[in-house]
Amino acid sequence: MSFHSTAAQLVTLAQGEEHGGNHESLSPYLTGGAALFILLLLLWITTRFNRDR
Repeated sequence: MSFHSTAAQLVTLAQGEEHGGNHESLSPYLTGGAALFILLLLLWITTRFNRDR
């Protein structure tokens, strides 16, 4: 087994032959939107608890 054939097999294994490495049900816009919403919610909660009155 040469280095080239071993590397080619590892790349094929890492990419996944059927789906190209991506899951069909995961939308990048939905994932990013949900992450943005969660971060904004945490920011809002932090600012509510951080009032110095």
